[in-house]
Amino acid sequence: MLSILIPVFNYNVLPLVNELVKRCNSCGITFEILCQDDASQSELHIQNQEINSFLNCSFFTNETNLGRGKNINSLAQKAKYNWLLILDCDTFPAKNNFIKNYISAISESKNILFGGIIYDEKKPEKEQLLRWIYGQEREISAVLSSNLLIKKDIFLQFPFDEEITKYGYEDLLFFSVLKRNHFEVFQIENPTFHLNLETSKLFLSKTKTALENLVFLYNSNKISKADSKIIKAFDFLKNLKLTGFVKFIFDKNKNKIEQNLLSEKPSLFLFDLYKLGYFCYLKVQSSSGAKYL
Repeated sequence: MLSILIPVFNYNVLPLVNELVKRCNSCGITFEILCQDDASQSELHIQNQEINSFLNCSFFTNETNLGRGKNINSLAQKAKYNWLLILDCDTFPAKNNFIKNYISAISESKNILFGGIIYDEKKPEKEQLLRWIYGQEREISAVLSSNLLIKKDIFLQFPFDEEITKYGYEDLLFFSVLKRNHFEVFQIENPTFHLNLETSKLFLSKTKTALENLVFLYNSNKISKADSKIIKAFDFLKNLKLTGFVKFIFDKNKNKIEQNLLSEKPSLFLFDLYKLGYFCYLKVQSSSGAKYL
């Protein structure tokens, strides 16, 4: 019936597994829960190993880091059942009928379902504000693989691209491939909470890594401007021969924008400009053969 796949990295996933076991048992379904740590070398392995004592549950550890997408692909290969529920390790069901809602949706003959992501309404500490505000304003309206139900045969036919080993935009490529192959993702009201807020500094660093991925995807023709607002904006600037100018402006104002993004009042408008500026910077640098900053 249902294989729940949880990619793990340096996180205590035991509470999530406990909750999912309860919800699956209450539905009376055949299920398995597969968790796989991506070589994080975490002390949390001791707690996570307890998962192996639960009926129908397993916790694996990779010897080398695969990256999130390849880690999920590996879990899918291990899965026994015909439906896969992919959940990030730092999520938690917002409703007691979380599993039941998905089972009911399966009966409606939909092949790919996204339940949504929500954030705690309580404002976090200053150091985590950028991640929280971004999640509240942008991720709650985005389609992500962090709470996704999909038929196994579809996923195995169109898995995550294993050339992406670093953080960022693996979801964009995954869903664009599904779309190009005429698969529709249906969104239902069945959210999970995103629990693990990163510091603004770490989120900014990971955003820059993600943009490097985006440049790679664009340069290798894996995605187009139709898939990304950043690429669409870059293409517009390129046609106007303004990418070099935007890079120059980014260089001059990068530190000031970062001060805002790490402050108590981070601006998502400035964050968007920062991402576009950094993307232009990377493209101009890659064209000239220079290294990223």
